[in-house]
Amino acid sequence: MADPTPVLDDLRAESDELDRLVAKATPDRWALPTPAPGWTVAHQIAHLAWTDHSALLAVTDEDGFRALVEQALAAPDSFVDRGAEEAAALPPAELLSRWRAGRTALDEALRKAPPGARFPWYGPPMAAASLATARLMETWAHGLDVADALGVTRAPTDRIRHIARLGVRTRDFAFAVHGLPAPADPVRVELLGPSGESWTYGPEDAAQRVTGPALDFCLLVTQRAHRTDLALRAEGPDADRWLDIAQAFAGLPGPGRPPKEAVR
Repeated sequence: MADPTPVLDDLRAESDELDRLVAKATPDRWALPTPAPGWTVAHQIAHLAWTDHSALLAVTDEDGFRALVEQALAAPDSFVDRGAEEAAALPPAELLSRWRAGRTALDEALRKAPPGARFPWYGPPMAAASLATARLMETWAHGLDVADALGVTRAPTDRIRHIARLGVRTRDFAFAVHGLPAPADPVRVELLGPSGESWTYGPEDAAQRVTGPALDFCLLVTQRAHRTDLALRAEGPDADRWLDIAQAFAGLPGPGRPPKEAVR
């Protein structure tokens, strides 16, 4: 039974860092386009606020969350965009206030959750630590898009260890959402964290292997960079195929980002 406190603390720190970035942005900069087609800085923060609210419903109001799932099933292609579009139209100060209030309420609810509790989500039910990890992944990934739009380079921190672990755990899911059978052989993943620490997953003697910088692995599984632009190495056909389709987030397969050469 995982203690959610470490990931909740890291989620709070990640959110606060992104908050400081957008809080000083003028309203015209909230309207800047980000690498996600059709999404501005405001859309990115609106999406985080909307998803935090969804997570809060999952923890505190199961019936309310079930209604959200029904809406998602009725319009799977537009559900997420619609949620971001509505809040992105708010004045930046109001949107920022809404995001702050929502993520604070979610943090408090997850810290108070009974040990062993599991909450509904858009995939399998999740424990508090797993739900917080999913929120950290999204906050980090969408924060990268915001930073890109604002012309800011954010230094990676070891908070991404949670995202790396989630990326490893979702290997079979990535195959499933692409209609492919999960590989039978285990995979060994060896990553170098931002602080120089080595993070390893899976049996040492596995024939299928992925190695490289943890930052690059996290960029890959959140689909914030194309594989050809990353220093990741795959050994074995299953590992190689995985890096082509890796996806740590719930939902349909994402389009990913084009190679840098393709956008020049």
